[in-house]
Amino acid sequence: MASETDDDLAGALRKCRPILLWVLGFSLFVNVLMLVPALYMLQVYDRVLATGSRETLILLTLVALFLLAVMGLLDLVRGRLLVRAGNYLDTCLGPRLYHAVFAQRVAGKGGSVQPLDDLRTLRQFVSGNGLFAFFDAPWVPLYLALLFLFHPWLGAFASLAGLILIGLTLANEKATRGLMGEAGERYREARGQVSDSLNGAEVVRSLGMLPALRQRWLAGHRIGLAMQSRASDRASGLTQSARTLRLASQSLILGLGALLVLEGSITPGVMIAASIILARALAPIDSMIGGWRSFVSARDAYRRLAKLLREVPAERQRLALPAPQGAVAVESVTLRPPGSERAVLDGITFRVAPGEHVGIIGPSAAGKSSLARLLIGAQLPERGTIRLDGASLEHWDRALLGPFLGYLPQEIELFDGTVSDNIARFGELCAHRVVEAARKAGVHDMILRLPDGYETRLGRSGTMLSRGQRQRVALARALYGDPVLVVLDEPNANLDDAGERALSAALDKLKQAGVSVIVITHRRSVLASVDTLLLLDEGRLRLRGARDDVLSRLDADTSRRNATAAFGGQAPEPRRAAREART
Repeated sequence: MASETDDDLAGALRKCRPILLWVLGFSLFVNVLMLVPALYMLQVYDRVLATGSRETLILLTLVALFLLAVMGLLDLVRGRLLVRAGNYLDTCLGPRLYHAVFAQRVAGKGGSVQPLDDLRTLRQFVSGNGLFAFFDAPWVPLYLALLFLFHPWLGAFASLAGLILIGLTLANEKATRGLMGEAGERYREARGQVSDSLNGAEVVRSLGMLPALRQRWLAGHRIGLAMQSRASDRASGLTQSARTLRLASQSLILGLGALLVLEGSITPGVMIAASIILARALAPIDSMIGGWRSFVSARDAYRRLAKLLREVPAERQRLALPAPQGAVAVESVTLRPPGSERAVLDGITFRVAPGEHVGIIGPSAAGKSSLARLLIGAQLPERGTIRLDGASLEHWDRALLGPFLGYLPQEIELFDGTVSDNIARFGELCAHRVVEAARKAGVHDMILRLPDGYETRLGRSGTMLSRGQRQRVALARALYGDPVLVVLDEPNANLDDAGERALSAALDKLKQAGVSVIVITHRRSVLASVDTLLLLDEGRLRLRGARDDVLSRLDADTSRRNATAAFGGQAPEPRRAAREART
């Protein structure tokens, strides 16, 4: 399994390999052509000045300008190729990461947009100038070999300078690696705190929690800032040392060259050319040191992406099953939140026939909303199976199953787009079906009163609508198309009297259409259309039966508890209780 998931990231890079090979090939020619200034200088000093030939100078100049123009063109092309490689990497991994982020959130493992930020970091490194140093580095031996050809002492001096720079690069990595990683982790934690605070902005402001939350964020942010500052100080010191060493090496090789000229071992042209070639040989190493932070960021992003893709396998392609009819079977389902020893749902078993309406009631924290998420496949049970028309929900292709399901969660989330976009689930917009769903939900007239009707843009989370309006639009979204199973979690939590009447009418229409409906509620007014009633308590199914029978038993239990409380905690005998009640 690990090799399959590793292929997601490594495979995307392999698909970029042809482009990178072209870049490597262009880098060979670019680096060879970068010798042109040194060779031009060599010829000017040793040939033109020695002979005084203007024709030779003009010819050498024209040839040098032509070769430098070719080098510039090749450098431009390889830069654009890297941009294409970065875009291609984003195209290959973007959809896969989008799925992985949502899968993590559904599995209750957090799930943030950090992986998408990591992908952007990786793409920017691949398409940026920082990667050029890694393509130019393999040709450094070419420059060193040329210096050895000029004179062994020149080659040895350049090799020593290069080794010292490489040592500084490794020291830079060792000095900043831990601090940069810890600082990044602190920044991510602080960013998550800000995101949580923004989600509850109304509560934060109304309860005066902003100063405390700001101080909490600031404490973590300052720790990250201090760590990053220490890492930057170390890196800048090493970077400046490397730059000083490179400049000193270029000057010292001139001094070494002058000494060799005085000895008659080389010519003045070789001395000048050696200084230029040394600068070119050390440039990739110097660039690596200068761009080390972007390299470390890209490397850390790569590791996080690889870890995520290992933990969240790609969704397998499923065989398209026949359209469901709405028969639901819940078989010994148990759900336990990650890191918790207590089961939210424990051994739940029941069936729903096609077209049957089932109500689920129970006290708070009984597991009702968790069961709703399992029924529509938003979560998977720890044990047991939920089947739709005999097939486990895990065996359905989610994209194909979605149109047959309707879901109204307890926490309403609408998305940035128009009202019609939200009702149509951001799929292909069919005006007739959008209006039909709105009419089913009894929200058509309300939508027409909005500023732009169905084209009204809601903004993020639909904040321009009231809670009741958002719930009614979300109900229309749940009824869009031809769902065969509709799950409603507290569908009347934010509704007024008009909304309650519209909901009751919608449930009646669903019953007439033969749609299976599961309603979770605390209010009896919604239970008028249900056939079967389930009572959940502490994650267990306590009662199941016809609606009126279950309600009668609950009323009887309530009366008995009231009577027990009235008689000091002991239930009276029926005849005695009746006699005392009459007196």
